[in-house]
Amino acid sequence: MCKQGKQLARSLSMVLFGTVLLASLLLTSSYVQADENQVFFRAGGAFAESDRAGEVFTDVFGAAGSQTGSDDGSYIGAGVELLLSKDVLGFLPGASLLGEIGIEYKDFGSKNVAQAVPTVATGDVFMKDVQISMLTVDIAPKIKFMQGSRLRPWVIPVGLDFHVISPPSNSTTYLDIGVQFGAGLEYRVWKALNIGVDARYHAASGQTSTVNNYSTIGVYTGIAF
Repeated sequence: MCKQGKQLARSLSMVLFGTVLLASLLLTSSYVQADENQVFFRAGGAFAESDRAGEVFTDVFGAAGSQTGSDDGSYIGAGVELLLSKDVLGFLPGASLLGEIGIEYKDFGSKNVAQAVPTVATGDVFMKDVQISMLTVDIAPKIKFMQGSRLRPWVIPVGLDFHVISPPSNSTTYLDIGVQFGAGLEYRVWKALNIGVDARYHAASGQTSTVNNYSTIGVYTGIAF
């Protein structure tokens, strides 16, 4: 994604965030009680700290074309939130402690570059669109504030991530671990139906000898149960 596209995506996300906040302040209808467990579906923009250019499996060290610029893309994901405590174990009355289990796929784009295996094996350059992607499974505590309100801000103080990168790194490894931090805003639209915005930063440990840190900002829809 070009710089202008990245700025547009972030601007649209901020506009949506403001719209949800404004709507929640204007609406005065009573809150419809529902359980706090939830299944949710997420989507938005993903922004990696590295485009992974100059690696053997991504572009054969730039032999013919480069993955430069393949660091901004999109994500889609889903997950479940399970209520652990209605007062954060007695420390925060009026706030809920939930456990999140989520899965997220990120597409950072593709470039037409030299394809690693046939190029290295034969010595001839084979061109192909090589996709840069990442799969993340997370387990994280989530604190939701303002119990009894339609509008509920939330934070993830720190969560555990398990990453799979594609293509593999130069050392042919593809598994990494890390932590995430997040914050968002959720609004109860009708009965058990929620909508929200969320932003997260993921810091990976670099077990693959590549930089796998990234951030996301997007929207989600949840169904409470």
